[in-house]
Parts: sequence; C-alpha cells; structure tokens
Amino acid sequence: MSEPAGSLGDAEAFSHRALLAYFLRLGTLGFGGPIVLSEHMERDLVQERRWITPQEFKEGFALAQLAPGPLAAQLAIYLGWARAGVTGAITVGLAFIGPSFLMVLVLAMLYVRFGGLAWIQGAFYGISAAVIAIIARSAIKLARKTIGRDVLLGALFAVSLVVTAWTESEVIWVVVASGVLTLIIKARPRLPRGPTPVVLVLVPTWLVSGLHGPAPLGLLWKVLWYFTEAGLFVFGSGLAIVPFLHGGVVQQYHWLTERQFLDAVAVSMITPGPVVITVAFIGYLAAGPLGAVLAALGVFAPVLLVVVLVAPYYHRFAQKPGVKAFVDGVTAAAIGAIAGAAFVLGRRAVIDLPTAVLFAATLALLFVAKRIPEPVLLLVAGVVGVVIKTVGST
Repeated sequence: MSEPAGSLGDAEAFSHRALLAYFLRLGTLGFGGPIVLSEHMERDLVQERRWITPQEFKEGFALAQLAPGPLAAQLAIYLGWARAGVTGAITVGLAFIGPSFLMVLVLAMLYVRFGGLAWIQGAFYGISAAVIAIIARSAIKLARKTIGRDVLLGALFAVSLVVTAWTESEVIWVVVASGVLTLIIKARPRLPRGPTPVVLVLVPTWLVSGLHGPAPLGLLWKVLWYFTEAGLFVFGSGLAIVPFLHGGVVQQYHWLTERQFLDAVAVSMITPGPVVITVAFIGYLAAGPLGAVLAALGVFAPVLLVVVLVAPYYHRFAQKPGVKAFVDGVTAAAIGAIAGAAFVLGRRAVIDLPTAVLFAATLALLFVAKRIPEPVLLLVAGVVGVVIKTVGST
C-alpha cells in the first residue's frame, strides 16, 4: 500500500489516540452540516494543532467533493488515512460516525416504543416544519456555492428540481445524465461503477424487529443493498441522499410512511455528526438494530473503500477536466433534487397555518440570525409543536 503523502513539518507532536479523541469529540458535539464540520477540522487540525498539513487538508477536501459519499465523513476518513494509513482511516471513521449512530439508535428505539404518545407526535409536528426550512436553506446555500452563475449547471439544477417535485422521488438517470452531459460539453466521458456482494447470516429475532415486527432475511439483504446504492449517489452534502431515500423508502418499498420519513430526517438534524446518519434510523424502523447497522454499513463502507483504494492514486486523475466536469453535473442535479425534495416533503409537513408560520419563522431565522445552531431551532419548534397540539386537544 502506498504511504500517505505530505509531511507535518513544524507540526506539534500528536498521537493516534489524540486524533481519535478529537474525532470522537467532533462526532459527539459537532453540529451544522458538512461545510461547518469541515471548517472545524481545518481550523482545529490545520491551523491550531497543526496535525494535518494545509496540502493534506486541501487534497482530502477535493477528494471528498469528487468521490461519492457524505463530504464530512469522507474528509474525516481521508485525514485519518493521511496520518495513520488504513488503520487511521478505519478508526477515525468509527470515532466520527459512532457517536451519532448510537444516538440515532437510542432515538429509534424510543420512537418505536413511544411513537404513539401525544407529546412525541406534537414535537415532530413542529420539528417537521422546521426541517423543511433547513432543507430549503441548505439547497439555496449549496446552489450558490457550487453552481454560481454557470448556465449549464443552473439548467441541470432546474431540471432535476422539477423532475423530483413532479415524480416525488429522485430519478437517478437524471442525476447520472447530468454528469454525462456536463462531461460531454466540458470534457471527455468516463463513468465507472460497481457494487460488492455481501453475505448475511441468521440472527436472533430481537435484532431484526422494527416497526412491523421481525424482518425476513430477504428484507435485511434489501436494506443493505439499497443503502449501499444510495451511498454511491451522495455527493457533497448528506442532504443529497434525502430525495433518493424518499423515493425508495416511502414509495417503492413502503418501509416508512411520509410522516415517519420526515421524523427520520428530523432525528438526523437534532443529532451531531453527519446528516446521512438518518439511514440508521430508517434501517432500525424497517428491520430493527441489525437493520440500522446494515443501513449505516451500506452508506459508509463505500466511503472507506474509496479512501483506502483511491487516495494513494487519485492525484493522477482528480484534476482531469473530465472527472471534475462529471462531478459538477452530478452535484448540480443532486442539489436540484434536494430542492425538489423540500417541495415534496413540505407539502406533507406544512399542512396548516401553525406549521406555515413555523416554516417561515425558521427560514427567516436561518438567514438573519446565522449563529443560532440548527438543533436549537428544531428543539424550539418541537416545543412549540407540543404546545400547539396540547392546546388544540383541550
């Protein structure tokens, strides 16, 4: 295996254990989405601690944008690889993803057991409206950052938005075709892909019991395969996976209802770490604790493999116009799908005057009071939702 590139120069001494402790803390307390988490890593590890060189961070961030997988997790795993090879990639990935996975697992258990309680229904009534505002704001920010004034990317964004809103699911061929079209116009085409089979074993009933009782072996396989496929189409923000999941989880397989899917997205936003951890909540509801593990494994295993297998060699192709053009097109379409998903989910979440007010107020605060953490807004919206439901029932 090729050794990680780059040197620490005058960097402060550090240990593998210290690096793990940092990512464990970031995974436990880090809110704000992929861009904010990436900024934390750059500030803490490059500027302050100097455990990572500026060049290593720049290369890791570029790979995280070019390769499929959630950006923050991809970057964290790359930085672990840069400092400690394959062992560092695996351990840093577990440290960063583990805390949010455990939190979501606990929340999923409570949701399955107590989801029918009035106060929980009231909380998610309010939170869901706020979630739509956060998704809408994220789509706007991502569009400004990645598309800018590029006419072609803007057109692909608009087409993907309309198709997603019209079909109420992300149409993968639109995303892939956007990448191909951008590649053809701006460079020459190249489209690799390929899944990896996984062998499953029989397990105790309690490990595979979700909302609808014990899941059959075929469902476990389907959960693993579906979320692996989903992970291959996440570029940049973890929110890019939301429209894809909505089409499969709600419409195709009917594992969750519209309301339960909105609740799953909300849970991912009130917990720290990568937003894409929502797949663990969905996996638990569909097939119990093992379903949560398989869903998370399906999404994050490709990320680890990309870093371990591609990182030592990606300098040879990362800057090629064809690769960058394809990713630009896919990203534009993915952001359009996020905007379309906000419209689709918004019709289910913003259902009356109170939720409309919550949506508008949250969106306004996100643009005006930029320092308010998103989890705080969601918790406030949850409290308001409980109050509204309590008053309405009396």
